[in-house]
Amino acid sequence: MFLRFLEIIFFFYFATHIPITLFIDLQALVPEHVYPQALKDVLHWYAADFKDPMVLDPPFWFKSFILCEALVQLPFFPVAAYAFMKGNCRWIRTPAIVYATHVATSLIPILAHILFHDFPVAPHPGPQTSKERLTLVSVYAPYLVIPIMLLLTMLFSTAYNTSPPGGKASSRAKKLK
Repeated sequence: MFLRFLEIIFFFYFATHIPITLFIDLQALVPEHVYPQALKDVLHWYAADFKDPMVLDPPFWFKSFILCEALVQLPFFPVAAYAFMKGNCRWIRTPAIVYATHVATSLIPILAHILFHDFPVAPHPGPQTSKERLTLVSVYAPYLVIPIMLLLTMLFSTAYNTSPPGGKASSRAKKLK
C-alpha cells in the first residue's frame, strides 16, 4: 500500500516535470523568440517573486545542468511516468537509480549556490535575506527530496530489489524477473 503511494508520487513528479522542463527550464537554452510571451511572463513572474536570477541569467554551470535535463532527463520522464503509473515495473529500477543519483548530485551545488552565493540586487535580484534564500531552496528542494526517495525505494524495496542483501539473487528470484 505504501509502495503504491510512493509510485503515485513518482508518477506525478515525472509527469509534471515534462511541461516544467519544456516550457520553463529550457527557456535558459532556447532562443527567446521560440517561446510565446505568456510563457516568458510566467518565467519572469517566478524569477521576481522567488528571487531566482539563475533562470533569467543562468551561470554557465547552471546551463550545463539544464542541458543535462534536456538531453538525459527529459527523454526519461515519460518512460518513468508510465512505469510508476503502471506500478511494480522492475525494469525501471536501474534507470531510476541512475536518474536519482544524477539529479541528487546536481541539486547539491544548486542549493549551495542559493544558500551561500552573494547575489546581486540588479539587474535580476537574487535572494538577499535568509527568508528569501530558504523560500528559493523550498522551490528546488523537492527535486532533491523526491529523487532521494526514489533512490531509496529502488535500492531497498523488495518489490524492486529481489537480491538478498550482500549476495547474488537466487535462481528462483532471477526467474521471477
